[in-house]
Amino acid sequence: MADCETIVGAGLLMQFPTGEYFSDKLINLGSNRYTVTPQFGVVHNRGKWSMELSTSASFYTANDNYFNGKRHEEDPYLIGQGHLIYTFMPGLWLGASAGYGYGGESTIDDLPANDRKGNLGFGLSAGIPVSRNFGFKIAYIGIRTQEETGSDNDTFTIGCSLQW
Repeated sequence: MADCETIVGAGLLMQFPTGEYFSDKLINLGSNRYTVTPQFGVVHNRGKWSMELSTSASFYTANDNYFNGKRHEEDPYLIGQGHLIYTFMPGLWLGASAGYGYGGESTIDDLPANDRKGNLGFGLSAGIPVSRNFGFKIAYIGIRTQEETGSDNDTFTIGCSLQW
């Protein structure tokens, strides 16, 4: 029988209102609010196959000093994603992924901004070893918006890793 194991994990991401923030500017590097994102995931390995499922939800505090003294609030943003990975040999693998994010509608001074997000993401990736300590990863990531706001994106990446 193939080797089989299941790993369950949880995490908590916290973002603090750092960065420069100017309430008289509409676009800022800082957000002047806190974000808390609990995460939960499961990885199941069976032989050369690995299946991963994860979910997260981002919760935002209000920005009481938004553009020109207004109050900005945002509903939670929910994300679910899955990955299927096949390992041919150590370091050589191929993966396929899909995910969906939904929510995050804003209100400004209690008026809806009609900017709810709904994004479908998908991707393919591969790990290619060059030596025992060095390898490359190439990936394609596509995002398609499912709502009125947002944009469709196609991204190609290449990266390398070195262990010593």
